[in-house]
Amino acid sequence: MLVSPSGPTRPERVARGIELLESWGLRVRVGRHVFDRDGYLAGHDDDRLRDLDDAFEDPAVRAVVCTRGGYGAQRIVDRVRLGLPKHLVGFSDITALQLAVWRRGRWPSVHGPGAAWFDDRLPATSAASLRAALFSSGPLWSYTGENEETGAVRVPGPPVRGVLLGGNLAMLASTLGTVDMPDFSEKIMLIEDVGEAPYRVDRMLTHLRRAGAFDGVAGVAVGQFTGCVDGGPTTVVDVLQEHLGALGVPVLGGLRIGHGAGQETVVLGAPALLDANVGCLTSRLTDEIGDSAAAG
Repeated sequence: MLVSPSGPTRPERVARGIELLESWGLRVRVGRHVFDRDGYLAGHDDDRLRDLDDAFEDPAVRAVVCTRGGYGAQRIVDRVRLGLPKHLVGFSDITALQLAVWRRGRWPSVHGPGAAWFDDRLPATSAASLRAALFSSGPLWSYTGENEETGAVRVPGPPVRGVLLGGNLAMLASTLGTVDMPDFSEKIMLIEDVGEAPYRVDRMLTHLRRAGAFDGVAGVAVGQFTGCVDGGPTTVVDVLQEHLGALGVPVLGGLRIGHGAGQETVVLGAPALLDANVGCLTSRLTDEIGDSAAAG
């Protein structure tokens, strides 16, 4: 089922996403309020919440696919009713929901493109990565991209295993102090972001460090930090390397995970392997949707 828990979306983008999902044999249902708009939100809080509840509680729904991120999920996350486990698909602001389903039900979730599909940003490899996450219980591999800006962020070390948690850095920082902030001890932390100046990334990482979020972390996977510039001499790569390099654990940047071109899909809340020497993050979803199942 398609839902818009955060920002408003464009029907033509969603139509392209539906076309893609249906080409995989999925039956797509669209939430009643998917195309609502209330300023910077995709409709009123109660309406966005109602669509989420309907999707989570309907036994015929196997996957809850968010159209996009934006802003708004945190406004309703505390009231979401979870039913049977579902595949929750999305990224960016959807990190708030993914952290919540992990905390409340230990559900894995799919960190990947939403249904508002951008062909100019998401090539065939992005579609194949998302499809593999939904239709296969096998591993998903994400390798460091040669041209990815954060590829310079790396701390070598032995391969580390742990549950992969995290997502959008701004949402992680905003979750501190709430019941949904996870314990990253012995976990692999994933971070990515968009449109944040280096000093703001510095502030968020400093906040996480001071709050103890990095204590005991097994390793850090760094995705795309898209458009994180302010024209100053300090780059976002400088900031990431300074903070993460001081943790004493393996760190792997340059992963095509986030808001940039060629976005790849990974599984949050599931076992993962981070190999900073080889330059690969491996995650695994243990229960696939299956052929001709309902996406909504």
